[in-house]
Amino acid sequence: MITARELNRATLARQLLLERVSLPLPDAMRRVVALQAQHPASPYLALWNRIADFAPAELDAAFAGRTVVKATLMRITLHAVHAGDYPVLRAAMQPTLYASRLGFRFADAGLLPADADELVPELLAFARRPRTSAEMQAWVEERVGAEKKDGAWWGLRAYAPMHHAPTGGPWSFGPRPSFVAAGTGSVPAGTGSLPVGRAVDPHALRTLVLRCLAGFGPASVADVAQFAMVQRAPVREALRALGDDVEQLQGPDGSTLFDLPAAPRPPADTPAPPRLMAMWDSVLLAHADRSRVIPPAYRPLVIRRNGDVLPTLLVDGYVAGVWRPVDGGVEATAFHSLSPAQWDGLAAEARSLRSFLGGREAEVYRRYHHWWAKLPESEVRML
Repeated sequence: MITARELNRATLARQLLLERVSLPLPDAMRRVVALQAQHPASPYLALWNRIADFAPAELDAAFAGRTVVKATLMRITLHAVHAGDYPVLRAAMQPTLYASRLGFRFADAGLLPADADELVPELLAFARRPRTSAEMQAWVEERVGAEKKDGAWWGLRAYAPMHHAPTGGPWSFGPRPSFVAAGTGSVPAGTGSLPVGRAVDPHALRTLVLRCLAGFGPASVADVAQFAMVQRAPVREALRALGDDVEQLQGPDGSTLFDLPAAPRPPADTPAPPRLMAMWDSVLLAHADRSRVIPPAYRPLVIRRNGDVLPTLLVDGYVAGVWRPVDGGVEATAFHSLSPAQWDGLAAEARSLRSFLGGREAEVYRRYHHWWAKLPESEVRML
């Protein structure tokens, strides 16, 4: 059996949050599997929390050289991943992307999956070099007409295997995205005739399961399904097929968890240093049971109904509040009382964060400040 605190420490260890590590950027990216990248700054802040002496120029160069890529992947949202991991993660996500992006608005535009089969190869050829969103939409409009353009592009921009191309700005990507073909070939032939929700490629899904356990385990079937937004039945089958490559543990609530036999599981009393986490940090979202990092009472405070996930304070390994940069410092809001030593630890992190942000965007996430008016009365300190 593994206790709740041991589960917390195991996850933090694999996400490089028990101590900053001295690793080359590509190795760190593979260790953490994927970093949520809805906001251009978030992968940078995520790596600042994990890598000792991380310099943002390293990630700039990785994005520019396409050794790290930004694309729609797990949970049908933007992630930064090692370029070598993209093809298999994308293959495992194929049925989810098919079901979500070739239905709804794509279908409402009067288009069929077969239309996507016909359009995607030409779209990828057009995107051999970076194209702005406006250029891509104009290309789509030429082929399907103005009345179908919006629905077609809504589906194709996530369904077609493309990366976001760097556009400059403080964090490599600006508010107006550009796209470039992923270079992994077209969507597998014939997908337009296959039923929605068909099983993923077994090898790809087994690889995704192993990567999920390595980066976020131990994990339940529901956790793995949440990590990628894939169906639970194929996950169960993948775990069965992995046989002795995975082992089973009893979770704190009696549920069955799966893990890699040699994966780290630090003791419950392992110190967890304070951290100022990025918006949408993956460690907050990769599990169906998010209580391993977010106390249930705080979940609605940091994960808003529209999907925004506020930048959080981690104290002793758990979310204890939120933070935001303001003129003159970092404002920290604690949802419960913290000790003087804990406040001192957060203040040290805040000083380091201000130095990190100073040359790029001192008041990062400013557009989300409206959420602070909706927080309950709490202890607020300027760090």
